[in-house]
Amino acid sequence: MPKIDVLDKSKKVVGAVDLSDAVFSVPQNVTLLHKVVMAQMANRRRGTQSTKTKAEVRGGGKKPWKQKGTGRARSGSTRSPVWAGGGVAHGPKPRDYSQNVPKKMRKLALTSALSGIFAEGHLKVVDSLEMTEIKTKTAVGMLKGLDAAYPVLIVAGPESEKFVRSARNVPEVKTLPVEGVNVYDLLNCNTVICTKAALEGIEKRLQK
Repeated sequence: MPKIDVLDKSKKVVGAVDLSDAVFSVPQNVTLLHKVVMAQMANRRRGTQSTKTKAEVRGGGKKPWKQKGTGRARSGSTRSPVWAGGGVAHGPKPRDYSQNVPKKMRKLALTSALSGIFAEGHLKVVDSLEMTEIKTKTAVGMLKGLDAAYPVLIVAGPESEKFVRSARNVPEVKTLPVEGVNVYDLLNCNTVICTKAALEGIEKRLQK
């Protein structure tokens, strides 16, 4: 069972915690990680793009000129796709881009990502991120004291609300609750900072 040091806000070791083998000692599965990340990105697409077809464009009810005898090409509507102001042929329409990934696969991908972050030394566990006031400068100072390499992902519980509110507008810093931890954000950062309580919450969530 692996262990990790618990740090205070000044990077001083104040204890250690045992990490679950089922969450932090899982072999890397790059193919699965790629599949889950692609699904997450697809699920974020709104799919609301839309163009009007010839039948949906306003106007064009009258035939522009007679069929024969004018010397011009045959035309039945001014809203044809070849006319300016006409409809769009084969244009995009609203669609659903979402991809369904089985729960067990999502869970395995998440444990694989967490195991990789821990193995590479990018995981930091702190005893607390509590603050007496909401102040961005103080939050940045705390991150600097922990030697956090940006981009930073912070996983904290309700007890760290003031820190979360202080850090939410800092560039390259993202905060998430335990329930929001996901593969895409884990792979998109250089440092993951977890409170001790949040770490326990992650393990509890993934061991169900």
